[in-house]
Amino acid sequence: MTAAPSYPLLETINSPAELRALERRQLAQLADELRAFLIASVAQTGGHLSSNLGTVELTIALHTVFDTPHDRLVWDVGHQCYPHKILTGRRDGMDKLRMRHGVAGFPKRCESPYDTFGVGHSSTSISAALGMALAARHKGEERKVVAVIGDGALSAGMAFEALNNAGVADTDMLVILNDNEMSISPPVGALNKILTRLMSGKTYNAAREAGRHMLGFAPPLLELARRAEEHVKGMIAPGTLFEEFGFHYYGPIDGHDLDALIPTLENLKGIKGPKFLHVITRKGQGYKLAESDPVLYHGVGKFSADQGISGDGKGGGKLTYTQVFGDWLCDQAKADARLIGITPAMCEGSGMVRFASEFPDRYFDVGIAEQHAVTFAAGLACEGLKPVVAIYSTFLQRAYDQLIHDVALQNLPVVFAVDRGGLVGADGPTHHGALDLSFAACIPNLVVMAPSDEAECRCMLATAFAHDGPALVRYPRGGGNGAPPAPGLDTLPLGQGEIRRRGRAVALLAFGSLLPEALAAGDELDATVANMRFVKPIDVDLIVELAGNHALLVSIEENAVIGGAGSEIERVLGERGIDVPLLRLGLPDRFIEHGEQGQLLAELGLDKDGIVRVIRRATPTGV
Repeated sequence: MTAAPSYPLLETINSPAELRALERRQLAQLADELRAFLIASVAQTGGHLSSNLGTVELTIALHTVFDTPHDRLVWDVGHQCYPHKILTGRRDGMDKLRMRHGVAGFPKRCESPYDTFGVGHSSTSISAALGMALAARHKGEERKVVAVIGDGALSAGMAFEALNNAGVADTDMLVILNDNEMSISPPVGALNKILTRLMSGKTYNAAREAGRHMLGFAPPLLELARRAEEHVKGMIAPGTLFEEFGFHYYGPIDGHDLDALIPTLENLKGIKGPKFLHVITRKGQGYKLAESDPVLYHGVGKFSADQGISGDGKGGGKLTYTQVFGDWLCDQAKADARLIGITPAMCEGSGMVRFASEFPDRYFDVGIAEQHAVTFAAGLACEGLKPVVAIYSTFLQRAYDQLIHDVALQNLPVVFAVDRGGLVGADGPTHHGALDLSFAACIPNLVVMAPSDEAECRCMLATAFAHDGPALVRYPRGGGNGAPPAPGLDTLPLGQGEIRRRGRAVALLAFGSLLPEALAAGDELDATVANMRFVKPIDVDLIVELAGNHALLVSIEENAVIGGAGSEIERVLGERGIDVPLLRLGLPDRFIEHGEQGQLLAELGLDKDGIVRVIRRATPTGV
């Protein structure tokens, strides 16, 4: 029998104050224990692993040097926040990570004062940290502010907008680039460590400021000295870009070397003004399986810590909507050379790996840049190509203006394959696709579809591609009913739903993923069930028909009730003066917390039992 793992030092740390009380020589042991605890914990719960293993030493160093939570520490995206959560009093809650009423998978302000900013989407940390730094100055408070951002998140325009603002704001803030993928980074070694520590030390910075003061009386000499300094630094670090933004650049430095990290951070803590520290880390650090395949171990389900993830890590053989999209994309590309596939840094998650391999010249990963992805697609469409943008529902929110202004307004034939529509489960409110039917249905020219199963999803994607204008297909995370898609590229009649069950008195009008629950409820209530398929153009004739021979209409959708598909039915009834009661079921007007998908739907009354219950309450005479 294997002995339970032991974490003697880690178990004494319930807050950063206790961490700061440790001797420096104990921190390496703490890092080893923290990494081992992470692997064992995530193996039991699932979650993000590779990125968190890569930030163990950086997290320890930050909480050692800075007086958190008085000093503000702002994480970007949040995929790397588990070490932070463990060291800030939530170690014992990690066994319920991302579970209902358990520890959230991302920083969350209401969960802990150490979570200074709620995140889940990328590239926000510098903007938020700048706001905090300026607020501290405005209130006359002495505190340090640190933003940690990854090299992927730094590719987003928002990060550069923030850098542009922060560099001239004269704020006392530090931006740390956690670089774990950039191939342009030079090797990290003793020379870089020494130079970075020297450049962050008091002597170097005092000399630099004194030189600037003296040369300020002769502007041409000051400019010459500045250029000379940049060229010298450019030989040892790629920092010229950030210096041009107004930051003092330091690095690169080994992000797993506590003996380099802590002295450098201590030096930078005493330097005024905007500073930029370039840290090199490795995803999956300390766990060989994750080091060799950080993508596979980025987001994991439960697995054996000793044996690793079996197979490809995708679980059983149930076909997912994401796989349906990936297969359709390749088949449609073979049939039409105009198809171009676009993803904003979600190749694996959106099911585009096979397409990228088979059609490399027609595949574009634009990085974490959703706004650019949409307008880039619009430019392609202007020249007669047929772009397909694969994007998560929650990330399409970031490109809403581009969807309206650059695509729909110009009526361009861009297909939006919107994954993770509805409740996604453990990732919680930052990743639930709860709003897309509402924000898409109000956009002129845009066709909006929601498939009820895998076969219908493929047909809808083909329908969207054949349509001469913008079209959006919104499908959920995971698998559906197991309906095998036909191999062809068949399309659906635009704007037509279908009756799936004939009943009496009550008609359930289901949109997309909740059709199975509606059918089950229909069987119990002997109700008519319609698979509406299209949110826009909505099937007006079907709505009028159902209203004519039923006493109650019930719309069902895995989307916000406000402004959703049910609102479209209400509009149709109102415009035609049809006086039939309509009960709208969907997501309530609040952000839904994390938890298992089925559990959340049951709590919200959107499973079979909940649908039956609410309809019976609405029809006291009995149905």
